[in-house]
Amino acid sequence: MPGFSYVAVDQAGKEIKGSIDAENSERVAETLRRDGLLPLSIKEQGVLNKEIDFVIGKKVKPRDLSVFCRQFVSITEAGVPMKEALQMLAEQTENKWLKRAIAEVLTNVEKGNTLADSMMAFPDIFPGMLVNMVRAGEASGSLELSFSRMATHFEKEAKLRATIMKATIYPIILICAAIGVVAVMLLFVIPIFVDMFADLDVQMPALTLAVMGTSSWMTSHWYVILIIAVIAAAAYRLIYQTDQGRLAIDNVKMKMPLFGKLTVKTACAQFARTMSTLLSAGLSTTSCLDIVAGIMKNVHYANAFLKAKEEVMKGIPLSEPLQTAGIFPPMVYHMTGIGEETGNLEEMLEKLADYYDEEVEMTTQSILAAMEPLIIVFMALIVGTLVIAVILPIGAMYEGLNNL
Repeated sequence: MPGFSYVAVDQAGKEIKGSIDAENSERVAETLRRDGLLPLSIKEQGVLNKEIDFVIGKKVKPRDLSVFCRQFVSITEAGVPMKEALQMLAEQTENKWLKRAIAEVLTNVEKGNTLADSMMAFPDIFPGMLVNMVRAGEASGSLELSFSRMATHFEKEAKLRATIMKATIYPIILICAAIGVVAVMLLFVIPIFVDMFADLDVQMPALTLAVMGTSSWMTSHWYVILIIAVIAAAAYRLIYQTDQGRLAIDNVKMKMPLFGKLTVKTACAQFARTMSTLLSAGLSTTSCLDIVAGIMKNVHYANAFLKAKEEVMKGIPLSEPLQTAGIFPPMVYHMTGIGEETGNLEEMLEKLADYYDEEVEMTTQSILAAMEPLIIVFMALIVGTLVIAVILPIGAMYEGLNNL
């Protein structure tokens, strides 16, 4: 999805700059107007600017935001005014990007802007969800409560990300180790035996000939493998940037063995946790769905929530479009429906989020339990094949010596 830089003014006439990822400039203008801003200019970001924004955004993790929110609550509840609290946070925050953003937010607040509007000028640092919660807290006079809820939300999100990372990092390390072992043997170890066997008048087994041929080809054409890998990675990125490509790839992610269930349960956990947090701040269901759609990494879930938003605006209960989407487990739309019928949707979604947090953790453990022996068996087969290919001609050589 392309990124756009914008310049806008708020209701007080203050100029605000920032960037937004959107399908087109019209969608950016619509988002800005919905947030109470009047867009002055909207420009699509170039490659250099986009990469800079990407790096900056990724430098602030949910754990950093949870600490920021928790410290803000602790300081303000002690009776410290908001401006002094921001000054203290700007001085003691370790993350340099967040530190810089807090200092700029303090400057804007001192100029008379609201805290929410000041934070909205840094969309790569402060998520839209946090900005909306702060705006709701300022309007209702419960700013500390909003920050406290967001601290809990970011802590849960950080734990969820750590769980998913655990499920992906370990298999990747094992696969890289397997590829490294195979590459070392084919590029360095096997060639030694090739030179040794070349001086022997021994009939080579078919397996040994195949391994020796593979080793010789890799030794002289290693750059071809590197070029193919680079082209494959670039092709993946280009395809994923297209609408049809992203739909196809995200669909595969949902149906992959082992990891497909993790993708679905993670999306359900994010939906339930985010909706519950936003509803508790008094935001409307349609506004919550709009924000939820924006944080979804899988385009199928983002589209499903945008479709659900349109249905809810027509007066249809949220549980119905969730069920119609066909990508949510029955637990999601059943619990949502019960919450709507009892008028306790916020609490029901919180319980649903807790349930899927546990499901994500259990699924992660199952993936690790399944992947470890599979990768070890794969390594054993590959390395064992190479070892056997080396041993067979040596055995044939000794057999020939015994016959003499």
